[in-house]
Amino acid sequence: RRVLLLGEGNFSFAAALCGAQGTHVVATCYESEEEAAGHGGAARSIRRLRDSGAEVVFSVDCTKLKEHFLPGEREFDRIYFNFPHCGRKAGVAKNRQLLAGFFHSCAEVLAQQGEIHVALCNGQGGTPADQPRREWHNSWQIVAVAAGAGFILSDIHPFKAENIDGYKCTGYRSQDKSFCVEGALNHIFTRSTAPLCFTPVSCQTQLGSQKVSFQVPQVLVDKINRGFLEVNSTHPVRTIKEKLSAGLSQAFPLQDISSCLPLLHQGHPGGVCHSNIFWITLSPGEAPSTEKVSQGLAEAVLCSHFGQDIDENVQEAIPKQFYLRPSLLPHAQALIKNGAFSPGTFQVLSGPVFRKCQISPHSMPVFHEMLVVLAASRGTENSCIQMLVDNMETTMNSLHQGISGIKPSISLQEATSFGAELSDFAAFEWQLGEIQHFLCVGTEADPSGSCVGVIRTAPEELKSCELVVVSASLNLDLLAMLLCGISDWRMLWTWDRRFLGQFPEGELRLFKSFSLYPPSYEHDVSFWVPDGEEFDEVAFHTLARGVSGEMVVSIQLRDNFQQPGTGRRSLCYRVTFQSCDRALGCQEAAELQLHLREEIQQHLSVTLR
Repeated sequence: RRVLLLGEGNFSFAAALCGAQGTHVVATCYESEEEAAGHGGAARSIRRLRDSGAEVVFSVDCTKLKEHFLPGEREFDRIYFNFPHCGRKAGVAKNRQLLAGFFHSCAEVLAQQGEIHVALCNGQGGTPADQPRREWHNSWQIVAVAAGAGFILSDIHPFKAENIDGYKCTGYRSQDKSFCVEGALNHIFTRSTAPLCFTPVSCQTQLGSQKVSFQVPQVLVDKINRGFLEVNSTHPVRTIKEKLSAGLSQAFPLQDISSCLPLLHQGHPGGVCHSNIFWITLSPGEAPSTEKVSQGLAEAVLCSHFGQDIDENVQEAIPKQFYLRPSLLPHAQALIKNGAFSPGTFQVLSGPVFRKCQISPHSMPVFHEMLVVLAASRGTENSCIQMLVDNMETTMNSLHQGISGIKPSISLQEATSFGAELSDFAAFEWQLGEIQHFLCVGTEADPSGSCVGVIRTAPEELKSCELVVVSASLNLDLLAMLLCGISDWRMLWTWDRRFLGQFPEGELRLFKSFSLYPPSYEHDVSFWVPDGEEFDEVAFHTLARGVSGEMVVSIQLRDNFQQPGTGRRSLCYRVTFQSCDRALGCQEAAELQLHLREEIQQHLSVTLR
């Protein structure tokens, strides 16, 4: 591998590396050879480097690396810059500029899978790893500066000068003097994935007996048809689904009927707030007739009243409104109503479902639902529910064996006694129909547990005299987050291969983030809302998701002002931009904010202030 060292003073660090097998060292410094040789021990280190076959290059500007190397010699596997400094008494602003130029220059000479190692004195970097940590404005803000050039901080560890044979730090205030390296940190940066290009995407799906296409909502462009549950997938959500299915199959026969479930429903989802639904317009000329929709999977498509019967004459009067499925429950209810159901057999349905929601680390506009349905003898429903829970707990405990630091525990909470503060997932499930129990999973880090599922018994009209139907709806994405220690749902949808690389062959492990301490940027936006209209916050959050490519992590209401005399109402929100998996620089965040302001005015009928 080719290793580039920048800003060497006495070349003692380069000399310590030059003996490594399979490594070609290119050691450089900013000074001329004559000036560099004047540093104590430099001449000896330079001779050692040259004798070992290393290259030594002088007068190298770290902000113009491309100019110092021929095209065939520009790809380095690792770049080191130990204790960069502009010299003399340069302040933090000048040193940030130096780092910015350095990182942009590295982008032109670093191999695709290469690393950049930057050692800084304690406190300079401005990350939580610095102890004590400086105030942000008084640090070099290295992670934000690197993000501007497309790099993310992937690791950080102490810089132990005493373990480097013959190393002596020098250059304090541009003098041949040592400086304090106690508590120094080595920051390791890697390339970020490129920004996603959100061009309009058309999706084709089955609707009854007809194939139709529609334009995917902007916020879902990078999430539609990702195939996380397909046979060849190693994604954690598939692993968990397969393990749970295998565990359940030991108690009863199991039938997986997930492959025939359409993405679209038609009509009006009864009981569900319309602002939580992704409404769809079919491509021109493709809206099927009610008769066509009624064929084949009619019940699965038209049972969008969640258990309510639809009279045939009423069907004809329903406007052709289409929406992405918010739940798999209507498909299960359709099976029950049609009698296409085997008592004593687990029916498993799984697939992505889509719900508009406000922005938070655990609120997902799309997630993978696993719906388990069982018909049992009347009077045995409680024992069936307990059997389901025990089975899942046994499966999760077996998964836990390979995940250190996570010890899951499952608990059932009566729906009537569940706290008033419901998660978005639990609150939406309430809209779908009556719930008997919430299924909560706790870990060592969060013993109180998070709601990952709900358990229902079928509505009265779906019950027979002898049988009762029990269903358990699970949010596989939330389960994956809890079991693998993933703090942000967006990481499950990353395009960075380093995520799935941590789960080889479907093995569950404790996730280690490859983007540490990502910078965040706060911007405020205020606007007048139309007179007499209620502002739709869910629409605002959904718009922010789409415009930013899920780069917004928080939207908080800062002020609600009513103008005396006119009664006009103004709202002010603080929008926080932050990425969990790729580089986001301050300039890009500012551009996203400007774009968001334009879209708010155009789509939400507000007047910007």
